[in-house]
Amino acid sequence: MRGERSLFKRLITDPVVAILVLILYGLFRTMRLSIASALGGGIAKFIGPHLAIHQHAIENLRLAFPEKSESEVATIARGMWNNLGRFLGECPHLGKMNVYDPGGSFEVIGAEYIDLLRDDGKPGIFFSGHLANWEIVPLSATQRGVPIDRIYRAANNNLIEQLYQHGRSCIEGEMIPKGPKGARQILKSLKEGRHIGILVDQKMNDGIPVPFFGRDAMTAPALAELALRYNCPVVPARAERIKGPHFRIIIEPPLDFTPSGDRKADVFIMMKMVNEKIEHWIRETPEQWFWLHSRWPR
Repeated sequence: MRGERSLFKRLITDPVVAILVLILYGLFRTMRLSIASALGGGIAKFIGPHLAIHQHAIENLRLAFPEKSESEVATIARGMWNNLGRFLGECPHLGKMNVYDPGGSFEVIGAEYIDLLRDDGKPGIFFSGHLANWEIVPLSATQRGVPIDRIYRAANNNLIEQLYQHGRSCIEGEMIPKGPKGARQILKSLKEGRHIGILVDQKMNDGIPVPFFGRDAMTAPALAELALRYNCPVVPARAERIKGPHFRIIIEPPLDFTPSGDRKADVFIMMKMVNEKIEHWIRETPEQWFWLHSRWPR
């Protein structure tokens, strides 16, 4: 039965979903960025709260913000759907975005830290989270001469995965899927002195427990392990939605961390610093984070 369902999904469900996504992607691409962003946000804000997974976002918000009222939690959740829909409407336009265009929709703060990593002759790691439109963050590096090899989770739907790859082909650097094969690619990139980008705010069941919003959350330790192994700087970077498809991209100084020599303790301390940074960002703009992740144990 399990194999039959899997076959049905591959042969029927996956193609249907992929066709619908492709149609929506093509539709957004024909529109102006501002219209695609607004339409995507409106659709998601209307549909999202009626989906079963919406309750998961509400539960996560209650865990993270026990001091907030039900009304405040509901407002943040609706804002999350609006942001997510805008993100989907904006992604087909990635290839036309120049984040350093003085007359454009972007402001980049901290570009000097990108230059620092570009010119120091060492490998480096940028980390971010699923905030605002997280896909534009690597553009701030690649459009300044720093290709980014991005670690990501491959889509289960192979057809959507191909669309995903196509949509992000405008960002210079390799797309590295999570898993054993991807791990080898990551090591190769850092050995060659390249730079990698990691989204570090997702749950990893075989990770390590690290505090996040006052509760232990299973956190992937790979970022710290790689940084310690290759002695490379770790740079926080994020996007912040200002209004509609207008963004501020903030690149922060590398984490100030001196290894103690105790590898296990060093990994924990660095990942604690990373989680604290992500939490700080989320508290500033909670409606711009992806609250649908299963971040904490129930």
